[in-house]
Amino acid sequence: MTKLLKPYNLKGLELNNRVMLSPMCQYKVQKNDGTPTEWHYVHLVSRAVGGVGLICFEMTNVESNGRITENCLGLWSKDQVPAYKRIVDECHSYGSKVAIQIAHAGRKSTVKDEETVGPSAIAFSEKMDTPRALEIEEVEEMVRKFGESTKLAVEAGFDSIELHGAHGYLLHQFISPRSNLRDDIYGEYDRFPLEVIKEVRSQMPEDMPLILRVSAIEHGEDGYGLDHLMPMLKKFVDAGVDAFDVSTGGNSTNRPEVYPGYQVDYAEAIKKEIGVPVISVGALEDPEVAAKVVDEGQADMVAIGKGLLRQPYWPKEAAEKLGVDFDLPGVYNVGY
Repeated sequence: MTKLLKPYNLKGLELNNRVMLSPMCQYKVQKNDGTPTEWHYVHLVSRAVGGVGLICFEMTNVESNGRITENCLGLWSKDQVPAYKRIVDECHSYGSKVAIQIAHAGRKSTVKDEETVGPSAIAFSEKMDTPRALEIEEVEEMVRKFGESTKLAVEAGFDSIELHGAHGYLLHQFISPRSNLRDDIYGEYDRFPLEVIKEVRSQMPEDMPLILRVSAIEHGEDGYGLDHLMPMLKKFVDAGVDAFDVSTGGNSTNRPEVYPGYQVDYAEAIKKEIGVPVISVGALEDPEVAAKVVDEGQADMVAIGKGLLRQPYWPKEAAEKLGVDFDLPGVYNVGY
């Protein structure tokens, strides 16, 4: 019997299984206000009906110019909370727990008519705007914005917070020598993320898990490796991180070869070195591959992205392939 579809406790959070819906931007906000729409309701609740243990909302940003596009989610106002709570409550009604990925796009923002900012005045690519480097006081204010977004997420009923420290967004930009050339205190690669983690943790219930998505390595000759990141991860755990969602890359146009489980080794290395739960992500939609990753202890959970876009009932499909009993609500089992 695989552990993949058995209950799992992540800190104080009891999950029905070890499958997480990977946060994936939908670009479906309609009024340029960051608020979820009926699209998000249908998309996310469908995966709860499908039996996903932990549903993670897409990258949700702490201020307007922190979004990737004007069609991306944000959480910076009490006025936005009811729309989030409606979705969270309905997901809960089908037994799923719900996380939210809180972030800021930094230099990767393309929101029209808004200023692009980052750690340093370095563009992501030739096609992107050069950001204005944040002043020290603005970085300090950004930390508070992450805390305020977390406070609103707790009010909306979320079960877990995931901070997006990967894929070239603001936290990752401060971590990386590619994008952080500052000569002040925030030139220390771990200072900004540490301050954010501590502030976010202070706004969360003690038993609520805090997850940090990281890019374990950057692709390309000038990208950092695990030796750069690993010492920071230990500090992040001391500051309040309970688990790592382990991905790679995203802070340059360099891209890796993608194959099933291509990022699992990095999750396994972090699990062994740091000793906290890890989530592996990236081409894990083959149920046998996902089960192997969990059963062999390479990762504690798997995040499924494109597989759950193709099949909202992926956990049931996985159970069928693996020969495991797994019930869906209503009459949906009749389909099997």
